[in-house]
Amino acid sequence: MENLENLYREVILEHYKNPRNKGLVQDQEYVTVHIKNPSCGDDITIQTKTLDGLIVDCRHEGKGCSICCSSASVLTETMIGKTTEKAKIVADNYLKMIGNKPYDKLVDLEEAEVYEGVRQFPARIKCASIAWQAFVQSIDKK
Repeated sequence: MENLENLYREVILEHYKNPRNKGLVQDQEYVTVHIKNPSCGDDITIQTKTLDGLIVDCRHEGKGCSICCSSASVLTETMIGKTTEKAKIVADNYLKMIGNKPYDKLVDLEEAEVYEGVRQFPARIKCASIAWQAFVQSIDKK
């Protein structure tokens, strides 16, 4: 179990130090959603571009703790290439998982699965969920 926890920590740190899909673009085809958590300072913006129901790009920018920023990076990698319908299912399952609610374990969360342990720390759930909530809003706005 300790090896698995170490692997999870490594994935989180890797995405924090070397974020994927970071940086916003000036393009009207992207839907942009910004969420800030004033209680801890996490501040995330998610941009999503869809084409015919497919997520063709997903970007993020923000500041916050390692959990917040790394989960935004993992989110973008997880969602690009998925249909908006499949992306909603994945996001819903992720949010249930970290919120310690029943979720469908057959849904492949890919690297996002590493945040499962966050549910043991209620103060960190918002950190791990803020980017995902912004993402859901971005695909709902389209």
